[in-house]
Amino acid sequence: MKRSEINQIIVEGIKVLKEHNFLLPPFAYWSCQDWSFKGKEYDEIRDNGLGWDITDFGSGDFYKKGLFLFTLRNGNQYMEQYKKTYAEKIMIVGENQITPLHFHWRKMEDIINRGGGNLMICLYNSDSEGGLADTPVTVHSDGRIYEVAAGTTIRLQPGESITLHVGEYHSFWGEEGTGSVLVGEVSECNDDSKDNRFYEEIGRFPEIEEDEEPLYYLCNEYPLAKGC
Repeated sequence: MKRSEINQIIVEGIKVLKEHNFLLPPFAYWSCQDWSFKGKEYDEIRDNGLGWDITDFGSGDFYKKGLFLFTLRNGNQYMEQYKKTYAEKIMIVGENQITPLHFHWRKMEDIINRGGGNLMICLYNSDSEGGLADTPVTVHSDGRIYEVAAGTTIRLQPGESITLHVGEYHSFWGEEGTGSVLVGEVSECNDDSKDNRFYEEIGRFPEIEEDEEPLYYLCNEYPLAKGC
C-alpha cells in the first residue's frame, strides 16, 4: 500500500467515526514528531499494539479485501507488567469489503455491529489440520445458542453481535446496499503477529511504499521511547 492511500483511509475513517459519535483516545492523534518525545511511560501503547491498523492483507486492493481497525485497549500475554486479560477494537467494514477467512489460536472474541449497514459473517469449524471442517457450527449470538451448517453466512444488523471461539473460521464483509458498518470487537488479549491462522496465505500487515510522510504511525511502527 502507498502511504498516501493509508493516510487517506485514516482521514475517511475519522469522518465515519465522528458521524457515529465514536471518540478515540488522545494518542490517536499524536503526530510522528509527538512520538519522538514520548518516554517509557507510554510503552503500553508500543508493546501492546494500540492504535491505527490499516491493512489490505497483501491484496493490493484495500476496498475489495482490507480492513480499517483501531485498537483501543489490549493486554499482553507475554509481558507480566500488563495485567489486562482483554482487548477492544473499533473497525470500519465497507460494502463487499472482505476480511479473509481466518481463526485465532488463543483469542475468543465478540464481534458487534455498532451501527451503519449490516455485517455478513461466514462461519466454519476448523479441523485437526487447520482446514475447513464440514461439521455444524454452534452460534452464540446475543444470548441465543443454535447450530448452522458449515459455511453458513450470518447477518448481523446494527446492535447485534456474535461470539467467535478459538479455532472457529470466520470471514466478514458489509452487505451490499446497506452502507459501511461500524464494528466493535471485545476479546481476550490480541496478538496479530502470532494468533491469526488465515485459510489462505496472506500478509496481515501491509508492505508500505513511502510516497509521503505518515499522518500517524500505525500500531506496528512506533519508535522506541526517547532515550532508549
